Amino acid sequence: MEWLVVVLDFIGQQILNVPAYLIGIITAIGLIALRRPTGKVIGGALKAALGFLILGAGAGVVVASLTPLGDLILEVTGAQGVIPTNEVITAIASEEYGATSAYILVLGFLAMLALARFTPLKYIFLTGHHMVFMALLLSVVLTVGFGEELSWLVVIVGAVLLGVIMVVMPAFAHPWTKKITGDDTIAIGHFGTAGYIAAGAAGQLVGRRSRSTEEIRFPQGLSFLRDSMVATAISMVLIYLVFAIWGLIALPETAMEILGGDDAGAAIMAAFGQALQFGVGVAVILFGVRTVLGELVPAFQGIAEKVVPGAKPALDIPIVFPFGANAVLIGFLASFAGGLVSLLLLATWLSPLFGLALILPGMVPHFFTGGGAGVYGNATGGRLGAVVGGFVNGVIITILPAILLLVLGELGLANSTFGDADFGWFGTLVGVSVLAPTPVGVALCLGIAVVLVVAASVFQVRFVDRGWTPGRRRDELLAAEEPAAAR
Repeated sequence: MEWLVVVLDFIGQQILNVPAYLIGIITAIGLIALRRPTGKVIGGALKAALGFLILGAGAGVVVASLTPLGDLILEVTGAQGVIPTNEVITAIASEEYGATSAYILVLGFLAMLALARFTPLKYIFLTGHHMVFMALLLSVVLTVGFGEELSWLVVIVGAVLLGVIMVVMPAFAHPWTKKITGDDTIAIGHFGTAGYIAAGAAGQLVGRRSRSTEEIRFPQGLSFLRDSMVATAISMVLIYLVFAIWGLIALPETAMEILGGDDAGAAIMAAFGQALQFGVGVAVILFGVRTVLGELVPAFQGIAEKVVPGAKPALDIPIVFPFGANAVLIGFLASFAGGLVSLLLLATWLSPLFGLALILPGMVPHFFTGGGAGVYGNATGGRLGAVVGGFVNGVIITILPAILLLVLGELGLANSTFGDADFGWFGTLVGVSVLAPTPVGVALCLGIAVVLVVAASVFQVRFVDRGWTPGRRRDELLAAEEPAAAR
């Protein structure tokens, strides 16, 4: 059986863990199902894979430009605590739980396909690295709860839970996703979905008459800010320079070490360069998204016709960034603010009262999930919705990881935690369930899976399939105001 572990580990870590390969394979399958010529299949698959690699390259540039800023903020503010990082806890846990998570990953993918085929939840989750993160979270929690001697049970229950979460979350978010994209061709496959739904709902509550972030009108002298890439770069320049100057005043040697440069002038220019790199990264992400969609969506029609009729690809959160470039920046900043406020709340009340760890705001999760939340909030509540939606997301990805860390501590794992919203609430539910005796824990875990599938199926049939549109009343109000404004 050792060879099977090796094969499954290779599939899980080297193929399913690489979104570009997975997207390329899925595109090729779709084009083959559409009976396209061999050249078209190869070209389409490569172009889709290259598009995702371009997206990843842009994300890498963004992460590299945000890391010094995050380090600088922590140094100058003196904040102490845990920064939730999916990659870090995955790297730590994979040494002990890697084989189990490989089984869960592959069987969970098959469970997802079965659910998509035989339930109303026609979504194919294609964000490979998030599959790996969730598979590892489930393998850790279930193994600690059930025991290593019941590894077969861990794999079965983990695969069911992974398959379920990969089809239900795109369904719950889909009315807001359709509102953003304007059609029904793609869904969101990212485990920050609870934050996006909350952002869309918050935007619907607060932004009944607020105009879209993409309609922001600048004075003639500031007309260059209409270009979202320029506006993003300038905003990051201002943020970077504020903290660079603060750092050089408060901790000059530390600031110069973080930013690079032998003197204050070099450090300032390094900060300026990193801010511009952020703008470059965002522009690359948007280009990668357009490339992927241009190949994947048509090819996916073949899969929908042959394998899972009516299936929709559920893709990573940057896929919505082109639909609200200004909202991405607003949501990011608002999410970071929400993280800071939540950190203060943890330090003054929740930590002393409930023993929750202090969760420091990481720039990377707040950019990607906060930016997505800004787009969702903008779709239903305009500018005000983007701000409030991003802020709500920031609160969620601070409080939920703290609760998850508390549960992981009960299981003997208190060093780090996962960051995005769905890891928090889903991992906590599963973690609390396995604290019970094994038979009860298994029943609770399977009960969670059944409840989620039933609830998502009902939601899909009653709301998604019937065309419910969040924020429709706001759209009607704004449409009515346009003729009046014209007169």
